[in-house]
Amino acid sequence: MTHFGDRLTDRTRALATPLCVGFDPFIDMIPALFGPRGELATLERFFSAVIDQVAGKVPVVKPQIGLFEPWGAEGVALTARLAQQAQDRGLLVILDAKRGDIGSTADGYARAFLGDKAPTPCDCLTVNPYLGLDSLQPFADTARQNGKGIAVLVRTSNPGAQDFQDLDCQGAPLWVRVGERLAHLETALMGTGRFSALMVVCGATWPDEARRLRTLLPKSLFLVPGYGAQGGAARDALAGLVPGPAGPEGGVVSSSRAILYSQAAANATSLADWNTAFADNLTQAIEELRSASISVAGGR
Repeated sequence: MTHFGDRLTDRTRALATPLCVGFDPFIDMIPALFGPRGELATLERFFSAVIDQVAGKVPVVKPQIGLFEPWGAEGVALTARLAQQAQDRGLLVILDAKRGDIGSTADGYARAFLGDKAPTPCDCLTVNPYLGLDSLQPFADTARQNGKGIAVLVRTSNPGAQDFQDLDCQGAPLWVRVGERLAHLETALMGTGRFSALMVVCGATWPDEARRLRTLLPKSLFLVPGYGAQGGAARDALAGLVPGPAGPEGGVVSSSRAILYSQAAANATSLADWNTAFADNLTQAIEELRSASISVAGGR
């Protein structure tokens, strides 16, 4: 398997968009045309239709495993099937699982998601660094061995991120110290291209922090949640990305509910109507990011 940083950069350039579509199943928001509310078969039909719509239009999708886990083992199995289906359609998969542990337990998580025979396939896994650097090492080692990536939480998009991540740590916020300590992983996970297989999470709601983090980790990929339903503007979401030959690159901007559950799609009474509404909404998000990138470039 080729290097994750190279794969993501190639797909972002080929499709000329950094948009990532999150897979967040909210049963009350899935149109009734996909089946009875709350059934796993309904979720599978819905997200299979989403994959059909986004394949060839965006580089990557991000299933949130925590929203599938309430269905138990069958929900996890569905996450795995959807991830495989997405990869089969040429989409990269960032699995949002936010794993974090130490020693043999961290190694078990790493093999479960990043191993060469991982039961839940993905190209990149979100991980939590706040147990210390040794908790990241098994994930980084397994990712490097298998051409995959890790997305490390640094400055998250939720308001409560300030409770701990902004605490002063020897003259700088804690999240800055985390970013500084990730520099060795950025180097260790470099491939032959422009960007590392190290990805860092910085919310769209913190554009100033994103620009500062980019100075600390110039070759890392950014995963930017919070665009759309969480209130992050397109221009702010692009703050940590860098100019490339086909537009912003060096990361992806993730949107889930704003893409999946538009009002027009919710009102659809047939699959054909839903397809049209979803495609229109997806195109609008892609164009909004493209227009924002032109505005950002013009302001430099």
